[in-house]
Amino acid sequence: MAFINKTPDTREKLQILSQDSQYDLACACSMKDADRRHRSKDDKWVYPVVLPDRREVLLFKTLMSNVCANDCKYCPLREEQDQRRCAIPPEELAKIFLEYYNAGRVMGLFLSSGVIGTPDNTMLRINETASILRKQGFRGYIHLKVIPGASDEAIKHSVALANAVSVNIETAGEQHFANLSTKKNYIKDIIHPMQLISKLTEKGSRYSRVSQTTQFIVGASDETDKEIVKYSWGLYKKLNLNRVYFSAYQRGLGKPDLPGELSSKTNDEILTREHRLYQVDYLVRKYNFREDEIPFDPTGNLSLIADPKEVWAKSHPEFFPININKADKYELLRVPGFGLITSDLILQARKEGAKIKSIEDLGKPGKRLKKAQTYIKFD
Repeated sequence: MAFINKTPDTREKLQILSQDSQYDLACACSMKDADRRHRSKDDKWVYPVVLPDRREVLLFKTLMSNVCANDCKYCPLREEQDQRRCAIPPEELAKIFLEYYNAGRVMGLFLSSGVIGTPDNTMLRINETASILRKQGFRGYIHLKVIPGASDEAIKHSVALANAVSVNIETAGEQHFANLSTKKNYIKDIIHPMQLISKLTEKGSRYSRVSQTTQFIVGASDETDKEIVKYSWGLYKKLNLNRVYFSAYQRGLGKPDLPGELSSKTNDEILTREHRLYQVDYLVRKYNFREDEIPFDPTGNLSLIADPKEVWAKSHPEFFPININKADKYELLRVPGFGLITSDLILQARKEGAKIKSIEDLGKPGKRLKKAQTYIKFD
């Protein structure tokens, strides 16, 4: 049974709670290469976290409590787990955050929590922390996690206090969600809050400046990549989400009967799957690809061998080669090996009257530019 351990002092609590916040990616944690997550030797992600006695990152990222009344089968903090539990009161957390902020060590706050009793009881503590900071004059960035099942009033209060809010969608649809939790209702506890936030923050509204993000736990349930992409596309189009994040399920953290634990995929394959979903997300958001252009295999999944843009290019030979001196931005972005920087470089050179005659005109041909040669022509 979970309990709150009152033995640790504030610094020790922050070390425990900051470490436990690593599983939530619904924010951009850093813009420095050194602080971005990377793979460990056993093919798991190592996440940047804010520890009270170590390195600087842009956001002070922590939980209010790792006590949790939920039964999410993929989560190492679920109620049945034997964990060292602790919590930090709002006043105490606001004080320690301001110490970091005033020292120039962080620029903002990302605050989440396990479920302390009920969703609204938890939201009361989260919102109270943000309210204290605002009343003390902090006007910087605050990202608040909305707890599934929270009341409309609690959600509205979060939106009024924050620069960004997020509810984890977790998986693509009720059927797959049933594999993850027996206590939460997918429509009522997750989809409804996302819809409410979308309405509160729509263009022209009082809180239009507030952004909304979410996160899929990829591979914890048995959804396909195609289903995840379909839901992501809907979130961007219908609810105007600012970002959708993907977190590969880490085998060994969940219950033995979880589909992710029973999957035949290796850790490396699960991480590659996450990477492919981010590539598709970029194709949709930045490269003007439509959902029906994303190349899935017969099982509804993305290739683990090649990136989705290259798979699309190989299946559409009629589109290539494109004339590098005439193609528009989005035609250039269809070329494997070309990204936003290369495409903008080409367009800028053409704007200045230059004619590109060879791949060397774009710089020293590396792996990506050499890949592009198959798909372009220069006259």
